[in-house]
Amino acid sequence: MRKMRRKGLASMAVQTVASTTTPAVDLGPAVALSCRECGHRVPLGPVFACEECFGPLEAAYDFSGYDTEELRRRIESGPANIWRYAPLLPVPADVADKPNLNPGWTNLVRADNLARELGVTGGLFVKDDSGNPTHSFKDRVVAQALEAARAFGFTTLSCSSTGNLAGAVGAAAARAGLRSCVFIPHDLEQGKVVMAAVYGGELVGIEGNYDDVNRFCSELIGDPAGEGWGFVNVNLRPYYAEGSKTLAYEICEQLGWRLPDQIVIPIASGSQLTKIDKGLKELIELGLVEDRPYKIFGAQAEGCSPVSTAYKAGHDVVRPQKPNTIAKSLAIGNPADGPYVLDIARRTGGAVEDVTDEEVVDAIRLLARTEGIFAETAGGVTVGVTRKLLKEGLLDPTKTTVVLNTGDGLKTLDAVADTGLTATIRPTLDSFREAGLA
Repeated sequence: MRKMRRKGLASMAVQTVASTTTPAVDLGPAVALSCRECGHRVPLGPVFACEECFGPLEAAYDFSGYDTEELRRRIESGPANIWRYAPLLPVPADVADKPNLNPGWTNLVRADNLARELGVTGGLFVKDDSGNPTHSFKDRVVAQALEAARAFGFTTLSCSSTGNLAGAVGAAAARAGLRSCVFIPHDLEQGKVVMAAVYGGELVGIEGNYDDVNRFCSELIGDPAGEGWGFVNVNLRPYYAEGSKTLAYEICEQLGWRLPDQIVIPIASGSQLTKIDKGLKELIELGLVEDRPYKIFGAQAEGCSPVSTAYKAGHDVVRPQKPNTIAKSLAIGNPADGPYVLDIARRTGGAVEDVTDEEVVDAIRLLARTEGIFAETAGGVTVGVTRKLLKEGLLDPTKTTVVLNTGDGLKTLDAVADTGLTATIRPTLDSFREAGLA
């Protein structure tokens, strides 16, 4: 059954370079890549699929020898970005000294106004990642991938993207002095197109949806034209994905080194959710937080909800869908980590839910009105699903709950384009009063 669930990844992995000999590299505590399916290990390298079973590879670490209190002090005295967690990431010890966007340590906002609106009494927080350098959480994962690209000698940084990743790659490559060439669906929101293009790299639109773009990038990896290219979410994916762990680390540290009871996470490929879970488990294993139950919930838009559909049907297989939603940053119809999201939601006692585009827009406005946070459509999905889960009794309103906002609403202005002036008046007090504003 598990191999059937990974059939989609296997088709992408035909060009894997698992047999390529890669010189020894310094990626800190990372010692190998390990298959999430069969446990087979390979040396660190630009490899993303297991040569034995086509399962996905992820970074494996040696954390032995760490003293909990010493590690805590080291983290707390580190820089105010993701490199404070360098001892837990696949990066060299001197990573903070290299040209990088240095993302992370974004605000964990105590959302008391939103909590009152939703009836949450146990403490509601918004992890607002719109404060990153290119205004989305993608800066975290790209920062990780950039270090791997340097280690493996790549000269071009690339990706397939639904928008935010394209901008993050362009900016990171510019800072690092590398060439960038990124690929996006041709019909993305104009704000995201401009933000990806402004950094001076090459931006290529592909006729089709994200899954078409991703397939093209997988083909390019196996072609001589792609030699020297590091695709952050394909051949560098095992390192790239680890950047999402830093969300888990930050949330727990900002809560006073404790686990949230419940966390609601948007689902695109599903990688962010799975790595947040991995980060929480690592903190428990290292003794940095108390080991107690937590629940993870996934959020999708109804117009692209393959994981939610599978969860509600009780299936283990995630069947691809053709995306049709305003939440384009989540519009991945064949999510690579979908099956693992199902496992985590069920293991932790969480759930996966979806909301309509209308509910997404209403949730964007709700978050803006109550907390002054202007979320992109993905944030609207997460807040909308949070409200729906509370109504369904699946989220406990008496527990500490964290909701992720992964990007800035200025990138998806079309979603709320009908928002505008309350009134237009003459510059007189009488006109002000006549408009009912007094």
